[in-house]
Amino acid sequence: MARRPTPDARERILETAGRLFDEHGVHAVGMQQIIDEVGVGKQLLYREFPSKDALIVAYLRYRTRDWRGVVDGARERTDDPAEQLLEIVRSVQHTTPGTRGCPLRNTHAEFPDPAHPAHQVSMDHFREAREQLRELARATGAPRPDRLGDRIMLILDGLYVSGSIFGTSMTDDAVDFARDVIVAETAGAPAR
Repeated sequence: MARRPTPDARERILETAGRLFDEHGVHAVGMQQIIDEVGVGKQLLYREFPSKDALIVAYLRYRTRDWRGVVDGARERTDDPAEQLLEIVRSVQHTTPGTRGCPLRNTHAEFPDPAHPAHQVSMDHFREAREQLRELARATGAPRPDRLGDRIMLILDGLYVSGSIFGTSMTDDAVDFARDVIVAETAGAPAR
């Protein structure tokens, strides 16, 4: 009798593949390794994800939900856009130590070809994240809001790299640095 897939098989495959990709890199993980880790048949894996590229794209889209959660969480914690920017930095600060950095940045580095779907999904994410930061910066009344948003993005990029290398000894400084940047960039902004 053929095994019946459990209703959560797709999610289990995606979570396991995501964990392996996060730990080892996308190119280093083979489909057979995912099959063995999840404990599913090859047919089930390929029914859910017809190719490794399809699995990578699903993984990247899955990871973009993490970013949306960071932004939504910052908006829920405070109504002040300057504080929301700072909350985003704090959230990333807490997630980077002990990781290999940002999964989307790592995958983007593994797939430099602009025609590859993984490259396209990661670029879409970066454009969206940049615009979200710029939008929050505009709400602060900063004289040069796009510059403020881009500077926060640069701080986040640094957090993903330095946090994964040095841990909390460096990530604590990122929050202070972001605060300094926000204060400097919003100086002279009209009172809200």
